[in-house]
Amino acid sequence: FSAHFGDRVAVFHSHLSIGERYDEWKRIRSGDVDVVIGTRSAVFAPLPNLGLIVIDEEQEHSYKSQNIPSYHARDVAKYRCWQSKALLLLGSATPSLESMYSAETGKYRLFRLTRRFNEQRLPQVIIADMKQELRRGYGGTIGSELLQALRENIERGEQSILFLNRRGESTLITCPECGYTFSCPRCSVSLTYHSANRRVMCHYCGYSRPEPASCPDCGGRLKYVGAGTQKVERELRELLPGVEILRMDADTVSATHTHEDILTRFRDEKIPILLGTQMVAKGLDFENVTLVGVLSADQMLYINDFRAQERAFSLITQVVGRSGRGSKTGRAIIQTLTPDSEVIRLAARQDYDAFYRRELELRRVLNNPPLCDIIAITASGVSETAVLRGCATLRRVLEDYLIDEPEVRLLGPAPAAITKINNRYRYRIILSCQANKRIRMTVAHVIREFAKDRASKGVAVYADSDPYEL
Repeated sequence: FSAHFGDRVAVFHSHLSIGERYDEWKRIRSGDVDVVIGTRSAVFAPLPNLGLIVIDEEQEHSYKSQNIPSYHARDVAKYRCWQSKALLLLGSATPSLESMYSAETGKYRLFRLTRRFNEQRLPQVIIADMKQELRRGYGGTIGSELLQALRENIERGEQSILFLNRRGESTLITCPECGYTFSCPRCSVSLTYHSANRRVMCHYCGYSRPEPASCPDCGGRLKYVGAGTQKVERELRELLPGVEILRMDADTVSATHTHEDILTRFRDEKIPILLGTQMVAKGLDFENVTLVGVLSADQMLYINDFRAQERAFSLITQVVGRSGRGSKTGRAIIQTLTPDSEVIRLAARQDYDAFYRRELELRRVLNNPPLCDIIAITASGVSETAVLRGCATLRRVLEDYLIDEPEVRLLGPAPAAITKINNRYRYRIILSCQANKRIRMTVAHVIREFAKDRASKGVAVYADSDPYEL
């Protein structure tokens, strides 16, 4: 962009210091900038004469802020474009169901790109059944089919990308003798083992401790369960001795060892294998990459979230598309324990339309977005009893206010997917409805009144419209 627009480009992202962000903000507001490039918060850039907002990979759930105020960059962009009479362009190979539904119902205009930019065919995709590997007594992460393909690629001097959406070494440490499991003392999650620093860590609050030598309850030998990118890297080094491997995840990317540095090395030095989390799934364009491996595709599907299948389909489709983007034909191997999964098969075929129709019907049956709206009211506090009591009060008051709204469904109180984070318990009430102005104002009023009540002291409450985490 700088090559085209020179100095009239500003950049916004979280690695800038406060001073650097302020300097960019002043340049934008003064009109010295024509183009702003940035992450989620760049949608607030104070351009005096806004004409266009482009949101790339618009389906990405990271556009939704998890902090209060929990805005969605897409919704902010829609409002700003309406306010400024500007154009909003949403780009994606796998649009969110909400956006595609808006296009189908006439709220958006839909433009399709029906061919790859280089006219190359889509990669050939193989679904590898890992149950066969287990029957043969092999418990590793890299199946025989993928291993053979990696060896062929190395011999030809071609590169491969491996995708596993879980960092660390092992996701669970347990004692097979007594059943003890290492859990975070502040959060209701198990600790993940990281072999790089030999510590077990919580990915929510940051708690960590040295790797345990034995079970603290019975002194038995511990078992390490599950696989993250660190474990896969170690397994690859054993299977392919002497082959250079780059790993890209939250543990390897830092201020001094950046995302760009890793990708530059991968391209310039033609390193045979790049292994990573969803950092490697989107936007990468390397001519010499002719093989993509998706490891443990199942783990993205079976989680307690109505958007899980949509996210899994999007990630698999996107990462498969990293293969064969140059003159050479690409291949992809998806490893799974459930090879008959319709989501995995549709992702392998890159058949977004079929997936969209399937998923929309499922959402219609369950009355989930985009067919309705969801408002989640979350109460949190250090006392679980006080939080539950507060939720009961909120539900009772909401029932009184919404007695004349029979189409509104009230669910809960129920624990959040992760009940305790950093010593605070979290419970939720869910409203399934068409979130018109009256309902939104009612929810806001109930929360304000709850906050004023002395009986609710110590319990924080906030509402989130169409949350991405339930």
